[in-house]
Amino acid sequence: MAFSAATKRSRSIGAILYNRLLPNTCSRTFTSEASSSSSSSSSNQMNLIKQLRERTSAPIKDVKAALMDSNWDIDAAQRELRKRGKVLASKKSARTATEGLLALAHTHNRAALIELNCETDFVARNDIFQHLALCLAKQTLLVENGTQQSGGAGGFHVGAENLEELKLSLEHPKISGETTVQNAITEVAAMMGENVRLRRGFVMSTSSNGVLSTYLHTSPQPGLGRMAGILTLEAEDGNSQLDALQRVGSELAMHIVAAKPLFLTKELVSSDALESEREILKSQAEASGKPPMAIEKMVEGRLRKYFEDVVLMEQKFIINETINVKTLLNNLSTEVGFPVKIGSFFRMEVGEGIQRLEESSASEPVAQVV
Repeated sequence: MAFSAATKRSRSIGAILYNRLLPNTCSRTFTSEASSSSSSSSSNQMNLIKQLRERTSAPIKDVKAALMDSNWDIDAAQRELRKRGKVLASKKSARTATEGLLALAHTHNRAALIELNCETDFVARNDIFQHLALCLAKQTLLVENGTQQSGGAGGFHVGAENLEELKLSLEHPKISGETTVQNAITEVAAMMGENVRLRRGFVMSTSSNGVLSTYLHTSPQPGLGRMAGILTLEAEDGNSQLDALQRVGSELAMHIVAAKPLFLTKELVSSDALESEREILKSQAEASGKPPMAIEKMVEGRLRKYFEDVVLMEQKFIINETINVKTLLNNLSTEVGFPVKIGSFFRMEVGEGIQRLEESSASEPVAQVV
């Protein structure tokens, strides 16, 4: 009997313990399963954020918000980001964009240069922005000047408005397909979160006997830079002595970037520019208190220095400052056995004149196109 009573008490205590412990055990089991499910869901969401970020390059905050608003449907979120980005791009289009890159595309006798602006150097280093710039230069290379005869030598400016509706083919992993120039710029602006704008273009070509040379300074990759020089050398037989012509042409393109000439020869200096400089120099000389004859000599001497500063043919050659560019070409003509002259030249730099244009609406200074 005693054994039976003890057994009953043991069973009763066991049942009580079982009943008390069972809810806690189940609770721990359910909590563990819920925690595992939550962890899995969080991991999936992070993976979607990463994928959409890789697809669009949009800020993480915007990516997450778009996914949440689209119930974590990545395709719907991508469409939402594009809509939001285009609205933001439109709002930011009035903001000043002074950074960016120049992009150059060329064949053996034709070159195109464009300036694509953004707000920060950070965006200018982005590979999507750089891809767009290179595509724009290639498209500009195909533009014909209505006033220039086919096959003629020389250069002409291409306004952004003349390129906006042209078709552009993009082949970047994050932005590809055929669209218009304006839509491509808007798309990249939306992705970058900055004002992106095509500011200007320039095309130069040379005759069948000419040699076209280019130089890009501060170049993050081939075809891109912050400063550029283009020129053509015209010769009686540009196909012979080609190595010598190309060597000097490349050196002169670099010279144009460094020396910033505005005119090819003294005769091509505009009368307005010359008269303005003469008045400034005369005023400075008169302040010295010297007699009129001395003042006149001072002005003429300083005018020579002015020509050396702004006239390409009078500038000292940056690679060998013992000679000027005119002498360099004379030496080249002797070397190749026929006359060589500069046909056209052009220099461009990112952001030049933008602040002044916005403040005074004055035209920016650029090298003369001959």
